Amino acid sequence: MRSIWKGAVTFGLVNVPVKVYSATEDHDVSLHQVHAADGGRIRYQRVCELDGEVVPYAEIDRAYDDGVQTVVLTKDDLAALPAERTREIDVVEFVPSDQVDPILLDKPYYLEPDSASAKAYVLLRETLKRTDRTAIVRFTLRQKTRLAALRVRDDVLMLQTLLWADEVRVAQFPSLTDDVKISDKELELSAALVDGFASDFEPAAFVDEYQQELRTLIAAKLEQGDAIDTEETFGARAETGGEVIDLMAALQASVERSRAAREAAQERSEAG
Repeated sequence: MRSIWKGAVTFGLVNVPVKVYSATEDHDVSLHQVHAADGGRIRYQRVCELDGEVVPYAEIDRAYDDGVQTVVLTKDDLAALPAERTREIDVVEFVPSDQVDPILLDKPYYLEPDSASAKAYVLLRETLKRTDRTAIVRFTLRQKTRLAALRVRDDVLMLQTLLWADEVRVAQFPSLTDDVKISDKELELSAALVDGFASDFEPAAFVDEYQQELRTLIAAKLEQGDAIDTEETFGARAETGGEVIDLMAALQASVERSRAAREAAQERSEAG
């Protein structure tokens, strides 16, 4: 894994240098949009609505529009904000772990010690374990101030960003009224049904069947020679995007075998 950020967890006079890593990854097959008629790659361009010109990313600023006026914020404006200069994960408070509502949990990150000695890191980890507390912290990542929960997963400190309170909608449904009556017999039968499905949760037992079928479909099309030469259709600007899944190398090999087989068949046909 490659760290995406470096900083330090701070509370009181304690400073714990850490490296931050994304704790999750996306394994979905990456799909492009193409022209149905000829397979040509569909690309989106950043076009200025005033002059119709394509604008390079380096010349693009951000702006806020209140419906009447637009305020342009340059890169220098944003870089001058105080939060942009801090590299601290500042502990605001330690709370009982069961008080952190799961609906608030967002993106998870692993923290690795970033010093010659991991003693401060281990001390914080063991303290959180023994007290059954979660640290609520503030930090800045990718030009945004975030609230997060600092907790322990196995033997690693995990930082999990939190939604702000005003980002969680209040569920108010008129259909849920006190007029709905449930009998004891209905509850008994429902509980029996739950018992019939009761089990221990094992995440590894569940797979993304859609992605599996999508990979199988792609592999089948490649084996059948139902593919388009990427360089010819997407052009020199084609983006490789890196290796998304291990299967991609096998799929590329299948393309090459299929192409070689077609060329050999054509040569035999011409020779005959």
